[in-house]
Amino acid sequence: MSAQVAFEAKLSAVPLDRSQNEAFQSLLPIEIGMFGGSGNYDSKVIENPIEVKVFTPYGAPSDNFIAGTVKGRTFAFLARHGRGHTIPPHMINYRANIWGMKALGVKRIISPAACGSLQPAKIKLGEFVIADQLFDRTFGTRKDTFFEGGTIAHLPFAEPFCPELRKVAVETAEKIKYKVHDKGTYVCINGPRFSTAAESHFYHNNGWDVIGMTAYPEAALAREAGICFVNISMPTDYDVHGEEVVTHEMVLRTMSENVERVRKLTFEMISHIPKEASCDCQTGMRNGLF
Repeated sequence: MSAQVAFEAKLSAVPLDRSQNEAFQSLLPIEIGMFGGSGNYDSKVIENPIEVKVFTPYGAPSDNFIAGTVKGRTFAFLARHGRGHTIPPHMINYRANIWGMKALGVKRIISPAACGSLQPAKIKLGEFVIADQLFDRTFGTRKDTFFEGGTIAHLPFAEPFCPELRKVAVETAEKIKYKVHDKGTYVCINGPRFSTAAESHFYHNNGWDVIGMTAYPEAALAREAGICFVNISMPTDYDVHGEEVVTHEMVLRTMSENVERVRKLTFEMISHIPKEASCDCQTGMRNGLF
């Protein structure tokens, strides 16, 4: 077992076009991964893309991975809801998605996602929030650990998002003149329904910042796997705090109006990510095993 991570993930994968296998093998291990969220499925920025089917012990990931290079760095893209948005957040196979990334060799994951602003006076639509904290409201219904017997593990998770990737995200947003909030608490609800007014006012009154449906258990599973993980939230609505109560149509409409900005920020980050991690994310499980 590696001194750095809690487990190894053996890769079992095949390119859909078998003639691309040699090119695919030359990319391994892939360095950086990205989950495409609501309205953000376009992976055309990837150079020499190879569509790859990855097999995992946890079943099928949300879709095939798209592997290639971006700005000279090896890169893998996965549509978290499937292309065409066919998988609701509470039904995503989060373990298969993270396992697939780890098996490909990924050490860093960029995770953009649509969210609602819980603090409309401070956080406006189309701005970016680089969350530093996470409040889980999925009620234990999601598979959120790779350790379910045999080896016992307790994940240190006081800081759920990678501080190094957060810094890169904030500095990149500032460089390209995007309004960015350098910290915030992300409330993850189970979905697929949106919050009641009582629930949303509870989150608002606690001073929490954004609300979404996917950051948990993605962040926890990534940490168990020894992968740096950053959430990039872009508010598409004000939940129940605006003139209109949030609807899925509203989310997709606002996201479609801002998707180019999401792509620009996330792909611009890539060349600024250090090749060697200075954070503790990749060694976080070193003392977590019994």
